[in-house]
Amino acid sequence: MEDAKFCGACGLTLNNQEPQQEHQAQNFQSQQQGNLQNQQSEGAFQLDADGRGQGRGYSWEVSHQGSFALAIVNLQSEQSISAEAGAMVSMSANVELQSEMKGGVFGALKRAVGGESAFVSTFTARGGAGEVALAPGAPGAIVGIEMNNQIFKVQSSSYLAGDTGLQIDTKWGGAKSFFGGEGLFVLQISGTGLLLVSSFGAIHRKTLRAGERYVVDSGHLVAWEGQMQYQLRKATKSFFRSFLSGEGVVAEFAGPGEILIQTRNLAAFAGLLKPFFPSQSSGGSGFNFGN
Repeated sequence: MEDAKFCGACGLTLNNQEPQQEHQAQNFQSQQQGNLQNQQSEGAFQLDADGRGQGRGYSWEVSHQGSFALAIVNLQSEQSISAEAGAMVSMSANVELQSEMKGGVFGALKRAVGGESAFVSTFTARGGAGEVALAPGAPGAIVGIEMNNQIFKVQSSSYLAGDTGLQIDTKWGGAKSFFGGEGLFVLQISGTGLLLVSSFGAIHRKTLRAGERYVVDSGHLVAWEGQMQYQLRKATKSFFRSFLSGEGVVAEFAGPGEILIQTRNLAAFAGLLKPFFPSQSSGGSGFNFGN
């Protein structure tokens, strides 16, 4: 009714000069603006919810979601996909594999110093459609990021594969820790197309508001938005306290932006296994279980 004293949508009291229909229209417009702001603050990582999608000349799917995920890329004839060297699990017989030094000799040296393979693999379907199955060396999740003219930073060990049109460059992420020997080499990935990243364990998404600061152990980083500011530092102000805490180098980020974090640390896991392997002092005589 035009002379209603209360809005049926929001419950606010209406004055005599504000018809209900006009008020509801303003209320709807306000809600739409709020929804738009929420969409803009959801983060730039467009992770495919169902683990499948399509790109330029290929389709992809992540099978066996969880700790032992497998990425399957179906290529159309004469189409290609790039992947980290050694990531191939299987492929169709008509798929041609080429390995090359990405970025020339200097680019290959940068990749090698960053702990990556100096070579990048390119898979191309010849004479018809073909399939390539890819997986990381460590158990964990695989997610597909649909990049749209964006820039992301990716921990070098987390890159699995991507559209051949993406630009990939190795960046030095910060000075090495003088007490932990840790550093942070990252890949700067830009462009449009599919980006497949892997994690050790599951992937946790953290979105920061403008001005919000957040600290992540460097061993748990997977990827973050390219415009985010961050710095590497010790976990605590004191060397002795950092040693006692068991933490080494951490990255402190400043929002706004989104970070992908892996729930497990491969270096820490390797440290847990170390006591179960024979030491050099054992003379290679096998495991020493004691009495």
